[in-house]
Amino acid sequence: MPRSVAVWAAWIVLAGAAAAWAGEAAVFNVRAYGARGDRSSLDTAALQAAVDACHKAGRGTVLVPKGDYLSATVRLKDGVTLHLAKGATLRITPEKAHYDGTRHLLTAEDAKGVTVEGEGVIDGQATGDYGSRWGQPKRPAFRTGVLLFHRCRDVAVRGLTIRHSDSWTLHFKRCTGVTVEDVTIRNNYRRLNSDGIDPNMCRRVRIRRCDIVAGDDCIVLKATEAEPCEDVVVTDCRLESAASAIKLGTESHGDFRNIRFARCAIRNSFTGIGFYLKDGGTMEHVRFEDVRIESCPETVRTVTPVFMDIERRHKDSKVGTIRDVTLEDIDIRSGSGVLIQGMPESPIRDLVLKRVRFHVTQPDDYRKRHKPVGGRRSLGNQRDTEFIRLPAYVTLAHVAGLTVEDLRVRVPEEAMKAYDRSALCGRHVAGGVLRSVRREPGPDAGERPVIDLEACTDVKVTDAP
Repeated sequence: MPRSVAVWAAWIVLAGAAAAWAGEAAVFNVRAYGARGDRSSLDTAALQAAVDACHKAGRGTVLVPKGDYLSATVRLKDGVTLHLAKGATLRITPEKAHYDGTRHLLTAEDAKGVTVEGEGVIDGQATGDYGSRWGQPKRPAFRTGVLLFHRCRDVAVRGLTIRHSDSWTLHFKRCTGVTVEDVTIRNNYRRLNSDGIDPNMCRRVRIRRCDIVAGDDCIVLKATEAEPCEDVVVTDCRLESAASAIKLGTESHGDFRNIRFARCAIRNSFTGIGFYLKDGGTMEHVRFEDVRIESCPETVRTVTPVFMDIERRHKDSKVGTIRDVTLEDIDIRSGSGVLIQGMPESPIRDLVLKRVRFHVTQPDDYRKRHKPVGGRRSLGNQRDTEFIRLPAYVTLAHVAGLTVEDLRVRVPEEAMKAYDRSALCGRHVAGGVLRSVRREPGPDAGERPVIDLEACTDVKVTDAP
């Protein structure tokens, strides 16, 4: 390090310590620690030195000013705010040799009060297509991620634009008190596993005003081990996914509870809202309000604007439970129908659909339709085609305790001529009320009834057309 830079760095450390003693948060400019920001020099060591100095001072801000910085892993610590200024780009080096045991750009473990913020950009540099569905089956030898926080408390990501993550973009594992707001994520839509935000076994999560395009799930709650993911609120987000825009699972060894999504807009997605319960957990007290879903046209896989499924991942997997789920004020535009199905031994319980509007666009052909699997499994044929090919736009199977109120399915004349389908189809539904279910055109438009029920018990239909 040049002598002038070393002197400047020492002054910054002393000033930071003095500010911390005075109760003020100091600023640690990464340039003072040797960062070049010229896109070709590896600035990992300089970034880490600034973080370490900030942490030693007690708390403060690590400033990444305008420039183009290349880096491998930077480990964030208690009390550190990493601020990317407008005009700053932090690029992830794809070279495996630059990493020492982790593959993420930003990590924190057992830390408290860590924030990553600013008007700058993080670029994962993973721009190419990947995945067999896109004709690219070969897996890259080494894949990086943007952020992994493990066992952290009171952490936040705010304001950033993140591009081209190679795998999960923001992964929070066993964290409590997570805030992600005003973040834009623009991953390659055709790059498998480039999830947006993954709270995994987390508590007290708030995600607000995020705009995400992902080559896999946009916002996905997980429980990779037997610990809960709970108290999650997601509001005012825009999502576009080559898999599920909103997803619970597939990893579901722990429970999911007290979850709310509101005022979200989903576009160009194969699955809008997805529950994939495979590993024996319980998904309960989940609510969706004011969600708009526009599915992508059917191309390389089945489209399901809303999908719920219980199955066993392996022969020895426990059977899970889905209960107390409400979908209210949901607007769907799609050519493919909703599928909600439990298991014979574990029906979905206490399901409410209220004020659902389904606008049929160009209708899809159901003859080769196959339920989304959404992850690895060793058991096949678990109601994979039994219900998803039934001629309806909302299909419910193996449900106990159902309320459907004010469901409207609008079918264009051309779509009705091509495919005569019911508004709602129920199979093995035990106990429920169907109130004000409508299809436009009405019951005289085709041979299929508006409501098609078989093998159902104690289901009351009121205000029928």
